[in-house]
Amino acid sequence: MPQGKIWFVTGASRGFGYIWTKAALERGDRVIATARDTRALEELAERYGDNVLALGLDVTDRAAVFDAIRKGHEHFGRLDVILCNAGYGYMSTLEEIVIDEARANIETNLFGTLSVIQAALPILRAQRSGHILTMSSIGGIASFPTGGIYLATKFAIEALTEALAGEVASFGIKVTAIEPGSFATGFGSSTKMAPQMAEYDDLRKAARTSFNPSMTGDPLATVDAIMTLVDSQEPPNRLMLGNWLLPMIKKVYQGRIETWEKWADVSNAAQGMPAGKR
Repeated sequence: MPQGKIWFVTGASRGFGYIWTKAALERGDRVIATARDTRALEELAERYGDNVLALGLDVTDRAAVFDAIRKGHEHFGRLDVILCNAGYGYMSTLEEIVIDEARANIETNLFGTLSVIQAALPILRAQRSGHILTMSSIGGIASFPTGGIYLATKFAIEALTEALAGEVASFGIKVTAIEPGSFATGFGSSTKMAPQMAEYDDLRKAARTSFNPSMTGDPLATVDAIMTLVDSQEPPNRLMLGNWLLPMIKKVYQGRIETWEKWADVSNAAQGMPAGKR
């Protein structure tokens, strides 16, 4: 019987990808660790030897994604956990957005995730097992000013993940969207920003002023949650990471429900009469 789980991880050289890859290796799992910057992967390969297969990968290269999945599967013989972690932020107001930068962000965060899923699914279906983890965010549930395009990719990941869960459950494949809050992962160092317009300076200043540093979590504290998740026989379709998220999201959804109820008469009238009764 093979030892431990076999992981395939994108974006394994930094942040959550690196932390969770290392934690999986520490407990005896084996990992196909991929990243555009392979220098951190070299350290993992030296430390964990045959338990890690380090591969360079840009998830926007669809052919390379399929090749990496194939190599990882051939190397270890199966795949148990697919962690779609590669991605970065592009932060600006909508008026400031540079359209090519927006397309690049969507290409990495959304289509990169889709390519990994599509490459892995034939293997997982044949095994009739596996767990796909997508990286959403609290910003995939509630948006905020200056994050429109990045958060749009996370909203899309939520929808993609929910659809996928319904499509592959009969094959024994589990699916979870991971929804972290703010963590000290170094995410900001990889975030791109559009040229800023002075008209939005007050908005940005207010956002900085309102930010509470105590809401930023320790990424190492997430390890137990992720290992509990991948070991669960009945994992959730969504998992929040952070102790302040649920109260905030309850407030967000209550506000949405109140708005829908307030406008219910207008909404209902828009249905009109059934075609056959006109």
